Amino acid sequence: MNTGPVAKEGATGPVAVQADRGGIDLVPTLLDGLRGTNPALVLLFGAAGDGLAALHEALAAELPTDCVIVGCSSAGEIGPGGYASGSVVAIGFPVRHFRATALTLPELASLPVSDWMARLRAMHRDFGTDPARRLFGLLLVDGLAGQEDALVATLDAALPSVPVLGGSAGDGLDFRHTSLLAEGRVQSNMAVFVLVETDLDIAEITFAHFSPTPTRAVVTAAIPEKRRILELNAEPAADEYARLTGLPRTELTPPEFARHPLLLRMGRRHHVRAISAITDDGGLSLMSAIDTGTILTLGRAEDMTRGFADALDALPRPPLMILGFDCILRRLALERAGLIGCMSDIYRRHRVAGFNTYGEQHSGMHVNQTFVGLAFLDPGGGVDAA
Repeated sequence: MNTGPVAKEGATGPVAVQADRGGIDLVPTLLDGLRGTNPALVLLFGAAGDGLAALHEALAAELPTDCVIVGCSSAGEIGPGGYASGSVVAIGFPVRHFRATALTLPELASLPVSDWMARLRAMHRDFGTDPARRLFGLLLVDGLAGQEDALVATLDAALPSVPVLGGSAGDGLDFRHTSLLAEGRVQSNMAVFVLVETDLDIAEITFAHFSPTPTRAVVTAAIPEKRRILELNAEPAADEYARLTGLPRTELTPPEFARHPLLLRMGRRHHVRAISAITDDGGLSLMSAIDTGTILTLGRAEDMTRGFADALDALPRPPLMILGFDCILRRLALERAGLIGCMSDIYRRHRVAGFNTYGEQHSGMHVNQTFVGLAFLDPGGGVDAA
């Protein structure tokens, strides 16, 4: 697999290029696609550990010295041809239209919130934003550290005027170890925040293919720091979830969790609190924060493709590109329904590029089983062909 357009000089929008992770032409293919953009920022999705470090070294030697290069391992990739696995997707943001700076937020386990807030505010102040341009933030975070909820709340408090979206780094379907790249180093138990300014128009996109049912349950016992529900409705959590869904407990698998999510209502919207596994003690392990006393609603799956295509078609102009963070549980549900090809066609048609995540962040929230994206639009109404 070696896909993706080669950017012409002066490309208007971000350009995505993709190559096989283990291919001998990985670096040449990515460089061929990135050089023409003269990138201010490059995002790398797919490689992990030593592979991510080696890829950074090779690209940094050939790209502008002030180009910001960040990235993470993934649970799957979204490239110019749609869904993929075992590849690397690189997205270049041309300096002609973008300016960026990155900040590492380490030690997620210890939650140094005060330090994070001071550093984020200093970053924003030193960036010297142009009020005539659009400003946004991108967040990549260790998807196994379990601290996304606190982190996005910190970002929202420190930079309330900056729209922030992003994804939790993945590890395929192994859930063992994730890797994040920033400042030339690869680490875990950390997050990378990128502040970006552009003269392009931008539009946020969020889509979750669920609606609430009348069935509700109360979390009567939980271990919040472990994101674990012990009891629902004063019954063992897994047993009660099986009763609510009408499924035998022996059939509770990740695809069924994806079909029957638990929803948390906040304001007028419902957000998914995805289940990752049944614990040994009969509890439910979640991928987002949970507290005792929380009221949850059982969700019902809706059409995963038509509604999503409608949401993208509703953009005011065809996008130059859409940066996408798409939950791995959505991809698993699409595979189970035989709709991977259909969704890949939608991604290809709307120029979506990004990765499959262990969770998504937007509007100060950490969510699951959701597509979160940022569309880049030509202010003049034209579409660059690069």
